[in-house]
Amino acid sequence: MRDHTVTIDRSVSPVRIEYAPVFNVAVPFIDRHLDEARGDKVAIRADAGDVTYRALAENVNRCGNALRELGLVPGDRVLMVVKDCAEFFYTFWGAIKAGFVPAPLNTLLRAHDYAYMIESSGAAAAVYSAEFAAEVEPALQQSPHKPAHVLLVEADGDSLVNRIAGASPDLEPVPAAAGDDCFWLFSSGSTGLPKAAVHAHRDMVVTSQHYGADVLGVAESDVCFSAAKLFFAYGLGNAMTFPLWAGAQAVLYPARPTPDAMADMVARYRPTIFFGVPTLFAAQLQALESGDADLSSLRCCVSAGEPLPADILRRWKDRTGLDILDGIGTTEILHIFISNGHGDIRAGTSGRLVPGYAARIVDEHGDDVAPGETGNLRIKGGSTLKYYWKNADKTAETIVDGWVHTGDTYYQDADGYYVCCGRSDDMLKVGGIWCSPVEIEARLIEHPQVLEAAVVGRPDADELIKPEAHIILKSASDASDALAAALLDHCKTGLAPYKYPRWFNFVEELPKTATGKIQRYKLRNGTL
Repeated sequence: MRDHTVTIDRSVSPVRIEYAPVFNVAVPFIDRHLDEARGDKVAIRADAGDVTYRALAENVNRCGNALRELGLVPGDRVLMVVKDCAEFFYTFWGAIKAGFVPAPLNTLLRAHDYAYMIESSGAAAAVYSAEFAAEVEPALQQSPHKPAHVLLVEADGDSLVNRIAGASPDLEPVPAAAGDDCFWLFSSGSTGLPKAAVHAHRDMVVTSQHYGADVLGVAESDVCFSAAKLFFAYGLGNAMTFPLWAGAQAVLYPARPTPDAMADMVARYRPTIFFGVPTLFAAQLQALESGDADLSSLRCCVSAGEPLPADILRRWKDRTGLDILDGIGTTEILHIFISNGHGDIRAGTSGRLVPGYAARIVDEHGDDVAPGETGNLRIKGGSTLKYYWKNADKTAETIVDGWVHTGDTYYQDADGYYVCCGRSDDMLKVGGIWCSPVEIEARLIEHPQVLEAAVVGRPDADELIKPEAHIILKSASDASDALAAALLDHCKTGLAPYKYPRWFNFVEELPKTATGKIQRYKLRNGTL
């Protein structure tokens, strides 16, 4: 094999992926498209302007050289607090091609979060968009570690964009191996401090092939649009690695993904695949009650972040005629590893295993549970993290004999579909019986006046744990004791007797991570 090449053997199932001994992943994702006569094709579409595959490759090279000219050495970390824009691509792939390690950070965080990440990473450089200066700049002052180089993406004078413009367009990829450290992603921090998951060069190939190509069928003719942002694992695949792997197009939107904005983007850019989260699909359904949206370009929708309630899937299909392929993925495994597929959708489940992955559901002793019984989900596959940066204890706790402990409680039904019961630490024991908050939330969302719901455990007067519901209504003015009573009856008629909520709280918002996961621990602890 030539250096930096990938071979896909489709004679076996799942397809076998083989890597050249010398392998820098920027080559198959960026440089390959010029060899395959895709240079004049548009790779990135955005309001800021289109970028062809040729311009992408040239600017990746220029950015890698610009970082090298700062004095960085192979292995140095480059922190990125960058909005969804072409410069995100240039920085991420330019760093990898030049031998540096990019680490995209959540752009919704606060200064104390960034200060922690700057200190713990020991980064040599930090790059940030001006929109996030109010949090990044105080963080740089607060952190005991000071990156040697700090650049605004765009600014007069010394900025990343200006350095890219002045750098050489020629860059040889730094030799690496498929299993070498390549990039970091920080966990979304559903509990505790975020942890840096270290991923290898091969990991993006695995997810792009096994899920992007083999499950979604992303092809060169597709246009991918993701409401989920590039800075975390779900968005990184949706809006960057999947379209680049297929030679397709990515549509970028840097602002907050509201239902109206998403509808406008779909109408203008005509994507074929839309990636969202359950709360956004619920909000879009509500918006469609008062107006139409042109979704005619879409061939499918994808959901992750939280389990997609069956009722939202059914209503979306009835209203739009489109399927939503729900699945589960994690930062540690990089993207979706269990998913519903085209022509194989089971509402209320996460679907079946994605090719190339294996799963176990185990009890508290690590033994496999019987079919139909709940337990902790463990996953093995080619895209799992190598380790957590400077956190050997958490690494040993998370990775056991190659299996990644996801922290999610699941069971597998009689037909082989995986059903999510929630995070393992969110499970409730009511009357001595384990109870899934996800099941109760799904029942609440079936009520026509409920937009979103989150259920946690709360001790009653006898210090016994019972379900408590936090509910966002479609119309806040509907909140009343009468509605609470109606929701109670609704739950009692559709759930086992011990599962109905004992308390109903009508709220304006629910605490969530950037990936759309409900932070139930904040509801339990009252730390909103």
